[in-house]
Amino acid sequence: MGWKDVFSYTKAMAANKGVGDTARADDKLPLGARIGSLVQMQVSSIIRAQANGSLITMPAAGDTRILAASQIKIAPATGLYRLYLVTGDTNADEKFLQVFSNDDGSVAEILYCTQLARVIPETEEDQDAYTGVAGYGLGDASYTLWREQLADTLTPSDLANAFGEDDQITYSRDAGAADAAFIQPFTGKEIRIDDAQGMKGLKQQLYFMPYVRELQGGGREYLLITTEIIDSVDGDTSRRGIHVDFVIAIPMEQERITVQ
Repeated sequence: MGWKDVFSYTKAMAANKGVGDTARADDKLPLGARIGSLVQMQVSSIIRAQANGSLITMPAAGDTRILAASQIKIAPATGLYRLYLVTGDTNADEKFLQVFSNDDGSVAEILYCTQLARVIPETEEDQDAYTGVAGYGLGDASYTLWREQLADTLTPSDLANAFGEDDQITYSRDAGAADAAFIQPFTGKEIRIDDAQGMKGLKQQLYFMPYVRELQGGGREYLLITTEIIDSVDGDTSRRGIHVDFVIAIPMEQERITVQ
């Protein structure tokens, strides 16, 4: 969809054309989505993944509308969008559909994604590791989640379901040569719009790497790790910051999702 800078371009064009708030910035989203669209998902895939030990979270009763949408430009991938059911801007964890589109606009893959944790890298060493500058960390051949790390995040029953008797879960990097000890994370940017006119939202730089594991009983679960450096919020460049999001994702079949 090739969005421009929604915090300057959209406002300027709307003013020049005299269209005010009538111009829409959410045209040509995948699945025919718009800001405010109603989303219905068949949750059998999520239930099955949870039964097989996934850390994925079930949608809440109120997670039924698209509150925000973003385009993510990460080379060499194109046509990557996120349709947010929960933006995560407050205390609630993010939930979104991540959609990969083909060149002709058709849907190639849909992942249902729920935020597992958010970490603030406070030291320069931590930031270098989570951006790959250090030559290790984000981009390593594998990533391990430890039961102790998630003890304050998950309930005892959820921990037991995911970890069983083990104290760790290991994911393999889902990019690059399998025998490479480290590859540089993907870099790019995300432009998110929070209203149909594109007047509110955020811009941020991304350092991204997907990891994956096979679930017990079948199916794949992804761990998407993204270091996000916020450039602006609603056009305000003073609200900069950095954090690392750990997101659990599972594939969803397109016919199980209806957007109206």
